[in-house]
Amino acid sequence: MQFAYYALWIAHPVLQLGVAGFMVQRKLHRKFPVFFAYILSQVLIFAILFPMSTKGSYYWFFYAYWITAAVSLAVGFKVIHEIFLDVFRPYHTLKDLGTVLFTWAGLVMLLVAAVVAAASTTSDQGPLVQAVLTVQRCVRVIQCGLILFLLLFARYLGVSWKQRSFGIAAGFGGFASVELIVLALRASDYIHENTVSLANMCAYNLAILVWLAYMLAKNTARESSANLLASQRWDQSLGELQYPVAADSLIPMFEGMVDRAFSRANKDSLPENSGEPRLEPQDSESSSGSSPELAPSVSAPRAEQPKR
Repeated sequence: MQFAYYALWIAHPVLQLGVAGFMVQRKLHRKFPVFFAYILSQVLIFAILFPMSTKGSYYWFFYAYWITAAVSLAVGFKVIHEIFLDVFRPYHTLKDLGTVLFTWAGLVMLLVAAVVAAASTTSDQGPLVQAVLTVQRCVRVIQCGLILFLLLFARYLGVSWKQRSFGIAAGFGGFASVELIVLALRASDYIHENTVSLANMCAYNLAILVWLAYMLAKNTARESSANLLASQRWDQSLGELQYPVAADSLIPMFEGMVDRAFSRANKDSLPENSGEPRLEPQDSESSSGSSPELAPSVSAPRAEQPKR
């Protein structure tokens, strides 16, 4: 069991270095800088923890493990934000709304972790472990929610499952799902603690393999379909709510100018020198119900006028 555990653990940095190498080769570290930093941080964390686990003191290994776990969770949460921004790149208003939501989600998680750490002073695990575990489960739930969101709304956003942002989200979502299921089984005493560690190791290795496959594959462009009109309407509606049209804008003024120009053109198009009278609006209303004998009395004075 210990040999399998160390073998799976050593496979992490080997696969992660492969992911980082292909990202540099294809210049993907510029498009996903936070994810690239996350991969390098995991390699650095392995370089710190692995020697301490074999030869170092358990006291220092304990604090180093949970502190690096907190750093890894913070960077992983930022990776989720980066994937979200890449998905909503064509929709600027939705992207701004997502940034605000992620900021509030991070603050809420920190608040919950602080409350749990302050309330668990009598626990055997200690306040640091309780706080990190609370944040860890919150981040895992958000990662699962991200992959479900992409699966449900991919056709409305034009996101294909062949895109790299979708692959990064799929790796995090799959690992988070396995970890949450394993933790639930461990809390119910259905599986042993060693099984939990091996299952998490295997799930994380599969996630790294998914990232490696997506970095090797060719990226596809966004899909263009009629479903994208719904996302454009959402983005436009949020933009109108965020930046409403002012009452003294130029649009009503231009509409009034066009209406006045059309009314003036209609008046100029009426014949002025014809033999028939040019009735005003009040005369037309009164003549519609009058008798035919009144017509010569109206047109007679027009006949005496000299011709131009």
